[in-house]
Amino acid sequence: MKTSIVPTLNDSCSVAEPNSSTYCTLQWRRNQLLVKAVGTVKQPHMPLLDNYETLRECLEHSSVKLVRIDPKLGEEKVKLWANAATSASKAIYLRIGAVSKSKYSSDSLWWLKRASEWAIANVILLSISPLMLLLAILMKIETQASLFERSWYVGERGRLFQLIKFRTTVKATEQKTTQLGNWMLKYGLNNLPQLLNVIRGEMGLFGSRCWTLEDAVKLTPETQKQLSNLPGMMNSWEVETEESNILHLDSQIS
Repeated sequence: MKTSIVPTLNDSCSVAEPNSSTYCTLQWRRNQLLVKAVGTVKQPHMPLLDNYETLRECLEHSSVKLVRIDPKLGEEKVKLWANAATSASKAIYLRIGAVSKSKYSSDSLWWLKRASEWAIANVILLSISPLMLLLAILMKIETQASLFERSWYVGERGRLFQLIKFRTTVKATEQKTTQLGNWMLKYGLNNLPQLLNVIRGEMGLFGSRCWTLEDAVKLTPETQKQLSNLPGMMNSWEVETEESNILHLDSQIS
C-alpha cells in the first residue's frame, strides 16, 4: 500500500517552503523511496534534497533500501540522487513503465548465461591484465590524471550504475584527448575496464544497447521499455568505436 509522506528522511533534516516550482515529491512504498516529479500530491520543498552531503546523510540514516527516481526530474537531479544513494550504499533505479519479463527471466537458461558471462569475463580480465597494467603505466607517464573515468549509465530494469573506462583525456575537467587516449579510442581499449562491470553483474558481455543517463532521461514513456534489458559490453564497445571513427573522419574533413 502506498503512503504519501511529507516528513523528512532524518530527524535532523528541516523542511522549508518552496522557492521554486521545480522540486520533487517523496513517497514511501515498503522499503522503497519513490522520488517523483511534482504531481497532484502537494509537499513542501525540502532544500536538503538539493545538497549532496545532507541528502547522503539522510539516506544513510534512513531505513530505505532502494530508491526509484523519476527521469522527468532531469539528468542533473538524477545524478545528484545517484551519487548520494551510492555513497549511502542504497540501490537506485530510474522509474520506468511496466514491461513484460524476459522469456529467460525465471528460467535456468537465463542464470546459466549470466554465470557463463561472469566466468568468461574473469578469464578475459586475468589474461589481459598485463596489457591493462602496461596501459596504466603509459597513462601515468603521459598525464597525472586519474586512470579511470566513471559515468552514469542505465542497466537492467532501470538500475543506475557507473560505467568504468580508462581515461583518455588530459584531465577530468578537460576534453582534450591525449595521444595514448586517441590510440585507445581507435581500438576501443579504453573500454577494457568494463569487464569489472560485467563481473559485478551490471552488464553482460552481450546484450542490448547501453544507455547513458543523459540519453535515458530524454526517452518517451513508450521507449523507456528499452531500459529494462541487461546492456551488453560488446554492444557498447561497437557503438563507441563507430562514433570515434566518425569524429576522426570529421576532424580530417575540417
